[in-house]
Amino acid sequence: MLTLSDMIRRCAACGRDNRVPARHLADRGRCGACKAELPPIAEPIDVDAAAFDEITREARVPVLVDYWAKWCAPCRIVAPEVARVARELAGRAVVLKVNTETQPELASRYNVQAIPLFQVFSKGRRVGEQAGAVDHRALRRWLEQAA
Repeated sequence: MLTLSDMIRRCAACGRDNRVPARHLADRGRCGACKAELPPIAEPIDVDAAAFDEITREARVPVLVDYWAKWCAPCRIVAPEVARVARELAGRAVVLKVNTETQPELASRYNVQAIPLFQVFSKGRRVGEQAGAVDHRALRRWLEQAA
């Protein structure tokens, strides 16, 4: 699970780990060691409550949150769609995954009653919510509208 202290990007050129503040997860950056370009995060990020709070508050791009659990078959079915959205919108959105079994306080705080549940945050505020399995096109359209 990604926590605030673990938000890092490994440089493909030199292998050095670079810490990335939440507000820069969608940005291209430069390696602190070799100055090679670092791409934006292009995969869903498993988060705890502290990382969730910082990313949704600090991100300069829309944040898609996928609430899920291991036992949930629809959650497993939609996981590749969520990953696809993270790849396609890298640099324009950040995708978070919240395991409702290990992060029950987040599920309670946001009144998660059925999963999968998707929420979009923009500038620290929840701006949308959709329950049930959806494809990458619907998720992408929803994020683009929040931008």
